[in-house]
Formats: sequence, C-alpha cells, structure tokens
Amino acid sequence: MRFDQSMRYVALRRAAAAMVLVAGLGMGVARAASVTLTETGSTLLYPLFNIWVPPFEKAHPGIRVTTQGTGSGTGIAQAISGLVQIGASDAYMSDAQLKQHPDILNIPLAISAQAINYNLPGLNNRHLKLSGPVLAGIYTGKITRWNDPAIEKLNPGVALPNHKIIPVHRTDGSGDTFIFSQYLSFSTPSWANSVGYGTTVSWPAVPGGLGAQGNPGMVEALKQNPYAIAYIGVSFHAEVSRAHLGKAMLENRAGHFVLPTAQTISAAAGELVSKTPADERISLVFAPGADSYPIINYEYAIVNARQPNAETANAVKALLTWASNEGNNPQYLKQVEFMALPASIKTLSADQIAKIHG
Repeated sequence: MRFDQSMRYVALRRAAAAMVLVAGLGMGVARAASVTLTETGSTLLYPLFNIWVPPFEKAHPGIRVTTQGTGSGTGIAQAISGLVQIGASDAYMSDAQLKQHPDILNIPLAISAQAINYNLPGLNNRHLKLSGPVLAGIYTGKITRWNDPAIEKLNPGVALPNHKIIPVHRTDGSGDTFIFSQYLSFSTPSWANSVGYGTTVSWPAVPGGLGAQGNPGMVEALKQNPYAIAYIGVSFHAEVSRAHLGKAMLENRAGHFVLPTAQTISAAAGELVSKTPADERISLVFAPGADSYPIINYEYAIVNARQPNAETANAVKALLTWASNEGNNPQYLKQVEFMALPASIKTLSADQIAKIHG
C-alpha cells in the first residue's frame, strides 16, 4: 500500500511538472509567434519567397513571413523607410543611395536570369537570335518591323513577318528593367549614352509600345498582343510555357547566341563571382566567356542593419541565413530556374547578415 501511494505521488509530481513545462512552452511559442516579417519588392524573386516561406516557418514556428510582389523599386524604398523588414530586389543600390543610407545592406540570396520572350505567330517554337543592339533598336523605335534587315541578318532562312513590333516595358520601378537596360547599355553605346540603366528609365516613345506592371503584367501583355516582345524573369518560365510564347537566344559578350540554361547561367556567374566585393553590389550582366548567358544577376534582400528591436533583428537574421543556405537547395531553386549561391558568396552574405542588430 505504501508502495502504491509512493508511486501515485511520483506520478502526480511528474504530471504537474509536465503541465508546467507545456504551459511554459506555450508561453514561449506565443511570445515568439509575435514576430512577423514583411517582405516586398521584386516580382522575379516573389515566386521563390512563396516557395521558401512554408518550410522556413515550419523550421521556425515563432516567425511569420508575409510576401508581396510590388517591384524592386518599391522593395528598396520600403526597406529604406522601415515600412518592411526585407525589400526584395533584382538590383543592387547605387553608390548615391548607399551614401544617403549607409545602414542599408544588399545581401544576395540566389542567382537568377532574365529571358527575352515574344509572341510571334508561327514562330514561337523557334528560338530567334537577338542581340543587344537589335533590342536597343526595337526599344528606341529605330527597328519597327519583325523582318527588319538587322533581325533577318541574325536569323537567315527564317520567314520573318512584315509586321510591326510591339515592345513591352515595365511601368513600375523594376529590377528587371535594371538588368535589361544594363544589357542594352553594356552592349550598345548609343543606348548607354541616351537612355542608360536603372530600375526606372525614360523609355523612348515608340508608337504602339506598351507598358505593364510586374512580371505577371508582362506575361499577360505578351499573351494578349501578337507580335509583341518583352523581358521577363525566368521565375515565370511556367507561365511563359503555358502561354506558348517564344524565347530568344541572346548574343553574349563573346558574340555567341545562348539560351538561359543552368549551364549558361553558371558559366556567366563563374566569370564574375570572384570579383564580388564585400558589400556584394556588383553587376553580373554581359559577363565574358563563350558560354555565358548575358542577363543574369544576384537576387538581393535589401535590409536595414539597424532593426527596431532584438527580436525582429534575430528573426530577420534567421530568415536570411535559412534562405541563403537551406533555401538554396535545388528542390526550391529548380522550380523557378534559379541557381544556388557559390560558397564564397554565402560567406560574404553571412558576414553581412551578422551586422544586423536591434
């Protein structure tokens, strides 16, 4: 009897201790769950963030992440203003911006690319060859028809239609515009000397040209307008494929025409990754190399190193650390045709993430 009473006493003590532990854990989770991070910006990076969030939140039950595809320009501006914790951007900040906002970090999370797509009836199953100078001619209105001699010269034997070209450009502040206009600037001096590059540019007035917002808007404009051409981030490859749109081979710096593939994106990155500075702001566009695809870039998290409190700072660090490591797993990146960061860049990113504090 004494033995039974003793055992019952021990069992009651254990049950009470378990209840205290569970209550304590519940309070801890409740406290941690109050940390909510907001990410906004790049529509090219937006699909990947939406792939990342569920497994990240599962691994970090105390952190919630909301995402918005608003364009890189908005992402940068709202990260600077403190409206969001993470501004996603295909573009790095300029020297002038960084001088005004020295606490802002530009942290690569992956490597991406941009395709040139078109809606050319009867030819969407062909990979037309296009170059920077030809695209600059189209977007300045100097090349107006698909059978222009400059396009025919690059595509001998292809029956190009005598139809007006409809160039489509982004109307929002866009990292896609940034890297597209860099390709035109780096390959075509006349574009560099007139339009230049940036997340927004003063697009030349081209009769019949169209503006669209975000990568979804670019895909939709292309679908709805036969004979149109547009620049679209590769993370929208599934939407482009479902719409049966064409994809161009682009002339690279070596004069070769290549498609955006894992091989050509890796080749381009391999040429310039070693030149990445400590602050990780660098253009990967128009890299040298026979196999290099000419429009690739780091996908950046634009983050203020000085967060409002330690809890938020730790949550931001946890998200960025996870994204640039576990998040670079092929099971996530292949869905959007991104490439993983090289080990040397992960180290640089880790050094920058360590600067975040509350």
